[in-house]
Amino acid sequence: MRLLLSCALALALIGTITPSQLLAADVDNVAAPAEPAGMKSLFNGTSLDGWDGDPRLWSVRDGVIHGETTEENVAKGNTFLIWQGGELSDFELRLSFRCTADNNSGIQYRSRHITEGSPRNAWVVRGYQHEIRNEEDFPNVPSFIYDEGGSRGRICMVGERAVWKADGKEVTAELIDQDAFRELMRVDDWNEVIIRAEGNHIQHYLNGRLVLDFTDEDPERALSKGVLALQLHAGRPMWAEFRDIRLADLSK
Repeated sequence: MRLLLSCALALALIGTITPSQLLAADVDNVAAPAEPAGMKSLFNGTSLDGWDGDPRLWSVRDGVIHGETTEENVAKGNTFLIWQGGELSDFELRLSFRCTADNNSGIQYRSRHITEGSPRNAWVVRGYQHEIRNEEDFPNVPSFIYDEGGSRGRICMVGERAVWKADGKEVTAELIDQDAFRELMRVDDWNEVIIRAEGNHIQHYLNGRLVLDFTDEDPERALSKGVLALQLHAGRPMWAEFRDIRLADLSK
């Protein structure tokens, strides 16, 4: 492998291969790990017991969590359904989602419930967000990390293995390209998500494949623990649904 990478570097230096091909040289199609033992369900399939959100917008329909905004029931700013089980540090979360293409949603983790400073609603959350979208064309696809309420915007994009240091982000490998993602993403259907966070290392899997690998070394903005929540985005009417929500606490 070292010989292969050395040859790839030499070819890149003389212009025979592109920088993106060089990034991909040491990356395989990484499959999701086996589900860890001891995972617990966070949703009972019949009620929102253990969760807190705007009762106008969140409900249970046909055994799934259903969040929806309409022209009559709008979201006053981004609003969240917050899991009441406490803060998470190291964990693996597994769930399935589907949503409308009219807007976007998200899964918040290692985040903070904002109650001070007159937030726009009682369920404002800030922190790492796993983007949820019903789209397959880069860059507006599910699974990138967004800094909800923060200053870094789109922290790590789908397809990137990256490190964020004090002076910014460095992409070190390409995990999946546009064509492969189109084959992976199930538009208008259920998609399976895995979020794994251990220390400052975060991985997102979609439908059984690693699509993002991020290490946060920012000395001021890296997040080590916080709440878990599901998002309804302000703006255009939308809906998002979630099911099979399971969690393993890796910090124990």
